Amino acid sequence: MAEHWFLRRRPEPTGDVRVAVSGADVRTAALTLGMPPGALAPAVHDPRLRVLLADGSAALVRRQWHLDGFAEAVVLRRSGIPLEHPAVQALAAAWGCERVRHGRTDRWRAVAGPASDAPLADRFRHLAALAATRVEIAVGLARDSGQERTKDDGSPSLVADEAAHAAAVEVLGGLGVRVLSEERRDVPVRDGDPWIVLDPLDGTGNFSAGLPPWAFSAGLVHDGVPVAGLVADLASGRRWTGVHGVGAERDGVPIAPRSGTTVVVPSGPGGGAVAVPSTARRVRVTGCTAVDLCLVADGSAAAWHDLDRSGTHVHDVAGGLAVLLAAGGVALTDDGKPLSLQPDTETTIRFVAAASVPEADALVRAVG
Repeated sequence: MAEHWFLRRRPEPTGDVRVAVSGADVRTAALTLGMPPGALAPAVHDPRLRVLLADGSAALVRRQWHLDGFAEAVVLRRSGIPLEHPAVQALAAAWGCERVRHGRTDRWRAVAGPASDAPLADRFRHLAALAATRVEIAVGLARDSGQERTKDDGSPSLVADEAAHAAAVEVLGGLGVRVLSEERRDVPVRDGDPWIVLDPLDGTGNFSAGLPPWAFSAGLVHDGVPVAGLVADLASGRRWTGVHGVGAERDGVPIAPRSGTTVVVPSGPGGGAVAVPSTARRVRVTGCTAVDLCLVADGSAAAWHDLDRSGTHVHDVAGGLAVLLAAGGVALTDDGKPLSLQPDTETTIRFVAAASVPEADALVRAVG
């Protein structure tokens, strides 16, 4: 018999909200909410719909747009979970929502962010989620403007790129940390200082063609290491986040890389063959590097590489790399060394992302 699965978010004594997955929980949640189990089926697949279980209570929550143009988390049904509950607040914050609203009574509560003295990675993660939502709005409004040009590297640039940049920087600038972007000249970063690098709209070609995915990507980097990151697939609503030493999640569920037979690459290598290790059987090209790295982080793909082409840029990979490393994956350069990121959006870098050092080494050798 097929098992029903859904996502369970449970507050820990530390105040964090951890996620567990259980087949029996869907029946418990349905009973608590007074709904047939089949009615919760959309919550299994839709990243904008979530069932929360906490302290023997349950809530069905949906992310949606308010008429005034901001995202909110709407509690459709609940049993004993207040709007202020840590699980509800954490979900709304991860979705980049500005408030939580009860769908039946219209009562609402603002989403509280981390305190000003909270760790920088926590404050970054909160504002990056909000920035992704602002970019989602800006990109949607800029769609089909007809304004398109070609950059020096041959990639397309739309008015949506500029709108996305402005929306993201307005939010992330509140951290007081240098922000580098694909859409601007680099600014100096002092040695030892943290810095943020973002690609406001990764996969512009996909966006222009209407072919998913396209994404918002932001990474917080310190001493060459991406210590926190967020990638939001703006086409599907999926969100990946990761913090060094804490872990990584996709739509609230902990993730980890794993061995497999699928390799993702950014593009075809100029008409040549794509080099893959002997264990790989499938090659995929999504056109969105930020999402590609997250697919390795969550185990959907075994590895990613750009070793047989001209390379990629730090803004394309920082957010996804933060997720990958937090999930337990690795990134090695073409000479087999750990990748170190520099505050330089012009220089290209070439590397392999995989679940483990041996698997990354195998791909380096296969290409070399």
